Amino acid sequence: MNSKAGEISTNIINKSNAGCILVLAAGQFMVLLMLAECMAPGYSMHDSSISDLGTIAETELLFNASLFLIGLLNLAAGYVLYKVVGDRKVLTMFALGGIGAMGAALIPLDHPSGIHGLFALLAFVFINAEAMVAGRLAKFPLDRISLFLGILGIIFVPVMIMVDSGSLDVTGSIGHGGVERLMAFPGLVWMLVFGGYLIASPHEDHLRPKTPEELKVETSH
Repeated sequence: MNSKAGEISTNIINKSNAGCILVLAAGQFMVLLMLAECMAPGYSMHDSSISDLGTIAETELLFNASLFLIGLLNLAAGYVLYKVVGDRKVLTMFALGGIGAMGAALIPLDHPSGIHGLFALLAFVFINAEAMVAGRLAKFPLDRISLFLGILGIIFVPVMIMVDSGSLDVTGSIGHGGVERLMAFPGLVWMLVFGGYLIASPHEDHLRPKTPEELKVETSH
C-alpha cells in the first residue's frame, strides 16, 4: 500500500516537473525571440527567417543560447514525462524535437556545412508532433486542442519548403517570416498550455493513455 502511494506521489511530482520545464522552455524562447527581433538592426519579421537572428552580431549569442535551451529543456521534459506514462513514442518525439533545436543552435544558418536547415526541420516537425502524440494523453478538450495545434504546425512545414524553393510566393501577404512563425508557434503555444495542464492536474489519472471505451464515448460526442 505504501509502495503504491509512493509511486502515485512520485508520478504527481514528475508531472509537475515536466509541466514546469515545458512552460520554462517555451516561455523563455518566445520572450527572448521577441527581444532579439527588437535588437537586430534591419530585421524584418515579414521577410527574415527566425534563424537569421542567430547570424546577426547583436543577437546571435542571445538567440542561439535560447534555442539551445529550449531544445535541452524539451528533451528533459520528455524524459520526465516518459517516467510517468511509460510511452516510448512520447520520449521519441520529445527527443527528436530537442535534438533538432539544439543542433540548429550549435550550427547557425550561416555555417558552411549547410545542415542548419536539417536540424531546424527536425525541430519544427517533431515539436509539433509532440503536441499530437503527448497531447492525446490529456482529457477533453485539451486532447483535441493539442491535435489541432500539432496539425496546424505540421501543415506549414511543406508550405515553408515551397517558399524556400521559390515555388510559392508569399511576399505580398505574410512573407517568409509569417509562414515560418505559423510553423513554429503552434508547438510553442502547445508547450505552454500542456505544461500548465500538467502543473494544474493533481491526480495520476489525469494523464494516462485512454481506454477504447473512453475513446468511443468521446467520439460519440
